[in-house]
Amino acid sequence: MAIRRGRAIAVLVVLVLVAVVVVRLVEPKAKPKHLAATTIPVEVAPVSVQTVPVYLDALGTVVPYRTVTVQPMITGPLKAVLFHEGQFVKQGQLLAEIDPAPYQATLDQALAKLAQDQASLANAALQARQYASLVAQNYTSKQQAATANATAAEDRALVLQDRASIEADRINLGYTKITAPIAGMTGILQVNAGNIVNPNLANGIVVINTLQPIAVQFSLPQQDLAQITAAMARGKVDLVATAEGDPQTAPVLDHGVLSVLDNTVNANTGTLTLKGNFPNPKLALWPGAYVNIRTLVRSIPDALTVPPVAVQQGPAGSFVFLVKPAAGGKAATVVDQPITIGYEDERVIVVTKGLTAGERVITEGNSRLKDGSKITIVTPGAKVAAAGPA
Repeated sequence: MAIRRGRAIAVLVVLVLVAVVVVRLVEPKAKPKHLAATTIPVEVAPVSVQTVPVYLDALGTVVPYRTVTVQPMITGPLKAVLFHEGQFVKQGQLLAEIDPAPYQATLDQALAKLAQDQASLANAALQARQYASLVAQNYTSKQQAATANATAAEDRALVLQDRASIEADRINLGYTKITAPIAGMTGILQVNAGNIVNPNLANGIVVINTLQPIAVQFSLPQQDLAQITAAMARGKVDLVATAEGDPQTAPVLDHGVLSVLDNTVNANTGTLTLKGNFPNPKLALWPGAYVNIRTLVRSIPDALTVPPVAVQQGPAGSFVFLVKPAAGGKAATVVDQPITIGYEDERVIVVTKGLTAGERVITEGNSRLKDGSKITIVTPGAKVAAAGPA
């Protein structure tokens, strides 16, 4: 009896399990929680009208506007140095002095020789006149008169020679005072006072560099020649010098103008060599440093522009997701809008076809979009706030 009861219970349990399985299999699947299509949060930017400057970017090297190695012109002991290293000096300012005593003595000697020869010339001229008078009266021969005239001419030549020698000695005496040939900043002193200097010093006495203004030399591809020459034909070409890094965001060091385009293309590199001048009022540009140079070759007036992040690339070319405003209580949607790009850089893209001013394009969230997608426009701050708790 107990055995029959146990078997009955077991059969009952099996039947219950089978019933549960059958119910699970035939029960309809649960419906998704979200039946309605959700909108996609996006950020937008307007199609704006602005004047867009077109720059050519290059890496340049700062060079002095002028540079001079101060070299002695005569030989002698360097008596005094009258400037400090790193000092700004004016053109003509006295920098150093060579002992003038030997050159002063040479000049005095030449002056004495001139006085001696002038006295001889005066005597010879007097004798020549006397002999000329005697010849006229037939008291002496013409040969003696000719000899007197030759002697006077010889003494006259010696006087001219003495005067030239005096001029040379005065020049050498002036060279004992070494002055700055240009205005600028002095470098490291190469020779100390007390040394014997001469015109063949390897490094001179000091190097002077003009830093205000200053120059920057840079290169651009030869393909840019047409743009550069066209800009030069319109007038001055503006330059912007920035610190190394991204030219769009790097700090601006100074503004200048293009001064020269070299008259040949470098055949080895296929580049053009250019140089620009900068006022450098704050000495932000220093010789030997590398800077970014932005050359303004033209400007595009009244250009339709969009941010670079708004432009997508597809099989048919460039396009943007254009906002189609909400109508009749429905959500706003996007349209896959092909565009033609006229110019682009890291800051802005100029669109020549496909958009009109005032339209809005998607700048964030476009990776989730397709033509006809429903969107919710949010501000950057609101989007970040919504994403924060998640």
